[in-house]
Amino acid sequence: MITEMLSSLSIAKTPPPPLLMFSPANGKPFRASVICCVGKNAERNGSTSGPFQLELGNHSSDENIPQMKSAELEEKGSDIWQLFREAQQNILYLNKQRIMAMEELDRVKREKSSLLDQIEQLERTKLINTRKDKFSISAELLLRIDSMVLSSLIDSKEASDFRRLVMDSKVSIVDYFSDIMHKQDTRLLVELRHFSGKSRTSGYHIIHICTEMAPVVSVGSLAQYVTGLSCALQRNGNLVEIILPKYASLNLNEVHGLREVEAEFFSYFNGQMHSNRIWTGVVYGIGVTFIEPLYYSSFFSREKVYGYSNDFERFTYFSRASLDYIVKAGKQPDVLHIHNWETSIVGPLFWDVFVDQGLGDTRIMLTCQSFESQCVEQPEKLALCGLDPHRLHRSDRLQDNNKSHLVNVLKAGVVYSNKVIIMASMQTKGQIIHAMSHGLEPTLTIHKDKLLVAPGFDSSAWDPSADKFLPQNYSADNMKGKSVCKVSLQQHLGLQDQASIILVGCIFSDISDVELENLKTLIWMASRRGVQFVFMGSGQTPGLNKALEYFEEELKDENMRFLSKNDEALAHLVLAGSDIMLCPSFDDTVLQVPLKAMRYGAVPILLNFTDSNFGHFMDHDLEGTKFSRYIKDTFANMSLNQAIEGLKNNPSKWDKKIVDAMTKDFSWEAECCDIHISAYTAIKN
Repeated sequence: MITEMLSSLSIAKTPPPPLLMFSPANGKPFRASVICCVGKNAERNGSTSGPFQLELGNHSSDENIPQMKSAELEEKGSDIWQLFREAQQNILYLNKQRIMAMEELDRVKREKSSLLDQIEQLERTKLINTRKDKFSISAELLLRIDSMVLSSLIDSKEASDFRRLVMDSKVSIVDYFSDIMHKQDTRLLVELRHFSGKSRTSGYHIIHICTEMAPVVSVGSLAQYVTGLSCALQRNGNLVEIILPKYASLNLNEVHGLREVEAEFFSYFNGQMHSNRIWTGVVYGIGVTFIEPLYYSSFFSREKVYGYSNDFERFTYFSRASLDYIVKAGKQPDVLHIHNWETSIVGPLFWDVFVDQGLGDTRIMLTCQSFESQCVEQPEKLALCGLDPHRLHRSDRLQDNNKSHLVNVLKAGVVYSNKVIIMASMQTKGQIIHAMSHGLEPTLTIHKDKLLVAPGFDSSAWDPSADKFLPQNYSADNMKGKSVCKVSLQQHLGLQDQASIILVGCIFSDISDVELENLKTLIWMASRRGVQFVFMGSGQTPGLNKALEYFEEELKDENMRFLSKNDEALAHLVLAGSDIMLCPSFDDTVLQVPLKAMRYGAVPILLNFTDSNFGHFMDHDLEGTKFSRYIKDTFANMSLNQAIEGLKNNPSKWDKKIVDAMTKDFSWEAECCDIHISAYTAIKN
């Protein structure tokens, strides 16, 4: 209606034709005069853009037409103004709607762009996950091949061919099998037989028979070592599998595709064949097999992993069952990798019982985290797993070096392995044989040529650039976060919070009376120079906390704090906030403080420093790791006083030394992996 009304009004530049109006009095027509609707600026409509005009005036002077009453004109003008205002309001409303529509269009465009970015990011993530999942698919396929052998779908020879196919074709096999892994073994077997792999690679097939693997079951350093090394070996083109007992306390959150193999599997123990249940899954792309005894179900249905009176029987059963499983599944690995005394019995079992059961090309490698735990037992117990006690109870075989009436299980691993790797970041072969062998020195001396030392450190758990316990992360490229960590530590302990103050940390598991006296002297000398000290015990030694409390009470130094309770988060903060870490020993295999110190940008300094201490023996033994030689050359001949002087008087040189230490590769994939691959190559050749 408004549109029709507006279209009837003249807004052109030329005047409209006169309108004929009829007088309400006599009904005779007359010419209307022009009445202008004047806007707020008093502008006339016509050639301008002001209000509309309506011809109501008289254009001919010779016609005598009476004028419209003033009230009627005002009423007409009011109606026109009302229509005009309504028209303006509608125009404003339409303009507002148009602006809102344009804004909505812009919003939709932005959402579309954002959605496209998200899709692109998801595609990238999918691609990354696909790459990461290649190892998982290969591992799962290998476990399915084992299942086919156990259920008699294929024989051992065909299984061996299939495993080699998987190992040599990791890239293409993922694309080929990723969509059919859910199918039954029979269908998967058809696809395997149609699949043609690529050329043979030079990687090794390694099976770990062990008692720990992070994060599935973790008690000590073995768990991180097995997982870290296995991942590194697999990334370097090797095929790795792991066999574990199925403990009741397993953490299965990271085990993908856990399934029970629907086939009977028997193993020998105590003169009989006993049934076992086999479970398989994938952890970090590594195929894992779990062996669950049925008759001896109590062996691994306990809360703890170690520490029972029948540990020998428990782990001997598992070791024998692992070898029976490998033979039954038709596996022919290049290397059987065993660990510590718990699976050392695999050595004599392999050479006396299993080597002629299709494992003629397989070799044995033993890894020892330390020689402290060895397991000595009555010789007749060897018969439980099928070994001949009379053959093995000899000085050159399993007879214990100190208790000749007993057999030593760890010694069995050393004697019957092709190579023995000792995990020690700082010790040399000579140091280990002569000072850390715990009675195995004669055996280690005889087998010295097969011994290797490899550094071991879980750099993923101790990384300041990704440490969840730190208030701010940092790295060698950006050290700002270290100052933040120092101030945070100072505030937490009630010390003067200033980043420029030198802070010395010390974390230890035990400390002698002599070391306590040395500490008193060091603290007295350094605190006079404004140096702060933070001491933390690991809480593993009885009486240590009492000694620290007495020490703290005796000194009463405002720049010194003792932390008697071992707190993981605080331990990370102490490392990050310290400029210097005092180390009771560089040979610490448990806490590994020197390695952690360098990782977190703190210089490791020996507590009992003398000019000849530590380094003197190493000068005559060049068989240590590259890493241990680096620490010896860089830090072993530095006292606490020299370190403080360096920090104060030559900070730029000090910073360069710190950054250089932080950039050293501590990962499993570095020197540790290289040493293991060299060992595999040596025993295969």
